[in-house]
Amino acid sequence: MAGKTIVVGISGASGAVYAQRLLQLLAVEERVARVHVVVSSGGQRVLREELGISCREAEQIPAVLVGRAADKFEYLHNANIGASIASGSYPTDAMVVIPCSMGTLGAIAGGISDNLMRRAADVHLKEGRPLLLCWRDTPLNQIHLENMLRLARAGATIYPINPGYYHGAETLTELVNQFCLRLLEKLGLPQDKQYQWKGTKG
Repeated sequence: MAGKTIVVGISGASGAVYAQRLLQLLAVEERVARVHVVVSSGGQRVLREELGISCREAEQIPAVLVGRAADKFEYLHNANIGASIASGSYPTDAMVVIPCSMGTLGAIAGGISDNLMRRAADVHLKEGRPLLLCWRDTPLNQIHLENMLRLARAGATIYPINPGYYHGAETLTELVNQFCLRLLEKLGLPQDKQYQWKGTKG
């Protein structure tokens, strides 16, 4: 059976460490054959400001994020609306935007496909493929909430970057890791190291 093809979008919202950890996990996931990475200009700025990652050539971003050669990764420029993932005829299994800015979320909700990330998200919706939008902004205004409801009705999964604490994490790294492990399960890639609640007695 061929491995999965996953699209990862990184937009200009705080939470770049989550995108980095997700890519690191996908890099070693044997059930994933191909990962297409799209980073907006705002996303590049957040990578630089939060992680200190600044690449002279944007194509180097996936390898720098995962910390090693990223053979299964393909970087696609956000202005390249003629890229493979812009067409529904190109087979993909799922798309994640992490972190997802409210601007990106709102554009997707409005059917605005003026760059590759938004177009690819639109393709996943129209083709009925999983689309996970991982936002971190707070508080939310009425426009944000209405956009999320519209997207949920269209088939997207609204997946807030809201780490759990019930697994006893002691570091930020553990919180980020468990969030991304659960995210992979949502993509049909369950992980052995993901904490599973067993319930309590009494």
